[in-house]
Amino acid sequence: MKTVPTGFPKNFLWGGAVAANQCEGAWNIGGKGVSMADIEALPEVYSRKKVVGFKHTRAELEAAAVDENGDYPRRRGIDFYHTYKQDLALMKEMGFTCFRTSFNWTRIFPHGDETEPNEAGLKFYDELIEEMIRLGIEPVMTISHYEMPVSLITQYQGWYGKPVIDFFLRYCEVLFRRYHDKVKTWIVFNQINSLGGWGEFASLGMLEDEFQDWNSAKYQATHHQLVASAKAKQLARSIDPTMRIGMMLGDDATYPATCDPRDVFANTQFMQMSVYFYSDVLLRGEYPGYALRYFQDHAIHVQISAEEERLLKENPADFLSISYYHTKVKNASSADPQPNPYLKASIWGWSIDPLGLRNSLNLYWDRYHKPMFIAENGLGALDEVSEGEIHDDYRIDYLRQHIAQLKEAIRDGVEVFGYASWGPIDIISCSQGEMSKRYGYIYVDQDDRGRGTGKRIRKDSFAWYRQVIATNGEQY
Repeated sequence: MKTVPTGFPKNFLWGGAVAANQCEGAWNIGGKGVSMADIEALPEVYSRKKVVGFKHTRAELEAAAVDENGDYPRRRGIDFYHTYKQDLALMKEMGFTCFRTSFNWTRIFPHGDETEPNEAGLKFYDELIEEMIRLGIEPVMTISHYEMPVSLITQYQGWYGKPVIDFFLRYCEVLFRRYHDKVKTWIVFNQINSLGGWGEFASLGMLEDEFQDWNSAKYQATHHQLVASAKAKQLARSIDPTMRIGMMLGDDATYPATCDPRDVFANTQFMQMSVYFYSDVLLRGEYPGYALRYFQDHAIHVQISAEEERLLKENPADFLSISYYHTKVKNASSADPQPNPYLKASIWGWSIDPLGLRNSLNLYWDRYHKPMFIAENGLGALDEVSEGEIHDDYRIDYLRQHIAQLKEAIRDGVEVFGYASWGPIDIISCSQGEMSKRYGYIYVDQDDRGRGTGKRIRKDSFAWYRQVIATNGEQY
């Protein structure tokens, strides 16, 4: 008979996660092409309660791509391209056993449709991955994290264009063949369910003025990503079966607003199409009935071939990774989820719900019985430097509570093999490109406009997380 786990597994992976486009900088060095992230300008006015940007017409995109004077913060990042050895050394000091980052597609295929990769771009990742391994840090690599080449958007309509599948597979093949003996854990698409107003551009590369039937177009583009995911798994298995290929969800979990059956079912339907649809296809290998009915009820037309259905069925992902930050509530009378009145929220309006992490992990485990990896979790906050120190007890408290609930989920029998908190070092924020929304254990002296020394400073949370890792999650 199985026994109840007492804590984290012996070889549990502890670390942190970033995206290439938010940290590397060096946007036009080494033959790199222009990516979708490179054209996102810093807004003049912030709205902490919503994402700004990631919606473009063709004219706006083409103008931004050649603009040399605007303020595009992802072009500078935190200069990780040049400081990665210093930054990885700090992560090693904390005891990291894994680090999740992404390849920037445009470093390797600047336009996306070339037949041969850019060797200078690959050389950077050769050295980055080699340095991780030298330090005993396992690379967890994301293949696509909002870094699509702009040329694929302008020439092929992003993921709506079926030829992009083959371009992406060429990219995957270069990565798998070059790094299969060094990288064993792969995430194909970051938060593949990132739709709903901003992900149509950030994830799918869709322009607002290009489609008359927007809903059909975005699900057709999503289908192409699902097919590409299955093909990537098939390709990886043929090259090196020891690689594990995962899929990733943004865990946008919601609860019923009340016990009114109408609210309960409204929440069920919301979770089905905003979250479970993607993992049902990629982990169970087929389109669920509720999605097919949703398409029919909303006059959404998606072309799916019998060969693609077979491909999805035969090549499910090996594991599920999730990002987890907050939860909301859903009622039958409003289209969008609402804040949970029982929870406190960060200054960005994100409800803090540690128990929700345990709840989500249990639900995913019951649904799929697939290993899981926490690919993102963290608190964005305004940090203050006082006499050269950053006292971020609020971050420690947030992470402590979530790690405690992660441990409880493991004791529930959920198989989780790693935890990578978001932004182990301060990076450019995804939502609006600001630097002042900080997540890291390591402070970077840089403001929203890129001004500062770039100096790295250990926050109080740095020592705290080092202790968590040293005790394998027993002291948090």
